[in-house]
Amino acid sequence: MIASVHGTVLAVRLDSAVVEVGGVGLLLQATPATLAGLRVGQPGRVFTSLVVRENALTLFGFADDDERDVFETLQTVSGVGPRLALAMLAVHTPDGLRRAVAHEDLAALMRVPGIGRKGAQRIVLELGERLGAPAPAGGGAAAVSSADHREQVVEALVGLGWPLRAAQDAVASVLDGSPAPVGADEVPGVLRAALRSLGSARA
Repeated sequence: MIASVHGTVLAVRLDSAVVEVGGVGLLLQATPATLAGLRVGQPGRVFTSLVVRENALTLFGFADDDERDVFETLQTVSGVGPRLALAMLAVHTPDGLRRAVAHEDLAALMRVPGIGRKGAQRIVLELGERLGAPAPAGGGAAAVSSADHREQVVEALVGLGWPLRAAQDAVASVLDGSPAPVGADEVPGVLRAALRSLGSARA
């Protein structure tokens, strides 16, 4: 198993990146939040999971080993393959998924494209406590304000190559100008929606 790769980032796209390791460019499928942490021309380390199929070897990349471990655990659920597992991590953080499963929050799971009510029920039933317990709410001095979460999404979009003003407008559009707080668990979902908005505008 290839547990991680470290090398120069050659390209960052909306759903993948290319990292050069030992003269070989490795294509990594990843979530927008993970990709936002990579910079073209700069060194980057990505935790990885190699999925082997009869006709393909696909490398999936993650920001940390916890995200990778959750990705692999999600695939133990019947009907959940690597693409759907990656989509779940594009919408929710690992702790967000832990909370959704622990609290049997079907609505949260159904926000992931491709997951209906029956699928959400199956995920809750089959995962049980295998994802582990979510981190306690709050976080004291380490907690990040909702304003910082909004800024985090904007910075991620800029890191992916979008102009600052376009990134700010896309986030505002996704949130409909609402001043409501953006929780840490919502950051991946807001980022994903903003990328869709920017992609539609470019088209």
